[in-house]
Amino acid sequence: MEAQTLQLFITAIFVSISASLLGSFVILKKMALVGDALSHVALPGIALGLIFHFNPFYGAFAALLVAVIGVWMLKYRTNLPLDTLVGIFFTTSLALGILFIPEPDLLEIMFGNIAALSLNQAIISIVISILLIAAILIIHKKLTLSMLSEELANSIGIRTRRLEFIYLIIFALAVALGIRFVGVLLMGALVVIPPASAKNMVKSLFNFMLLSVIFGIIAAISGIYASNIFHLPPGPLFVLSSSVIFIFTLLYRWFKK
Repeated sequence: MEAQTLQLFITAIFVSISASLLGSFVILKKMALVGDALSHVALPGIALGLIFHFNPFYGAFAALLVAVIGVWMLKYRTNLPLDTLVGIFFTTSLALGILFIPEPDLLEIMFGNIAALSLNQAIISIVISILLIAAILIIHKKLTLSMLSEELANSIGIRTRRLEFIYLIIFALAVALGIRFVGVLLMGALVVIPPASAKNMVKSLFNFMLLSVIFGIIAAISGIYASNIFHLPPGPLFVLSSSVIFIFTLLYRWFKK
C-alpha cells in the first residue's frame, strides 16, 4: 500500500471515530438537523482563510467557536429553542460564505477532499481526533445523565450548563475537522448516519457507541477504497457507504421483528 493511501486510511479512520462517537450523542439529544446546519456556520471562517492565505481549518473552527458560544449564551438568555438559534447563525453564515469564498475553491469546500491533506495536516487531524475521542469518553456518562434528567444531574453536582458548553466546543472542533473530509454539505452525514445505523441494531449505550464507531470506520475505509478504484472524491463515497450500511441495518431491524 502506498504511503499516501495509508495516510488517508489512518486519518479517515480517526476522524470517523471521533465523528461517530460525537454522533451517538447528537442522535440521543435529537440534534441531527442542528448538527447538519452547524457545519455551514464554518463557511465565513473558511472564506477568511482562503482570502488571507492561512489554514482554512483555523478559520472554520474560529467561526464555529463564535457560533456555539453565541448559541449557548442566547439559549439561556432568551426563550428561543436551540434549533432556532442555530438556524439564525446557519443562514447568516451561509450567505456570508457564499459571497466571499472564491469560486474555484467552492466545490472542494462544499464536498471536501481528504486526499489534499499534507502529512503535517494529517498528523494534526489525527492528534485532534484522539483528543476529541478522549474528551467524549471522559464526559459521556455525565452527558448521558444530563440528557435523562437535567434536574437530577444538577442535584448530584453536575454543572449542566458548563457540560453543554464543553459538548458544543467538542462539536465545533469535530465539525471543523470533518469538513476537510466530506465538505460542508455532507458533514451532517459523517456525524449522523453511522450512529443512526447503530441505533437500528442495539439498545445499550456502550454497544450503541461501539457499533457507531465500527460503522463509521467501515464507511471511511470503503469510501477511500472506492475513491482509489473509481477516481472519485472520497467524501461523497463515504456518505454513500454509510447510507448502504444504514439500509442493511434497517433490513436487519425489520426482519428481526
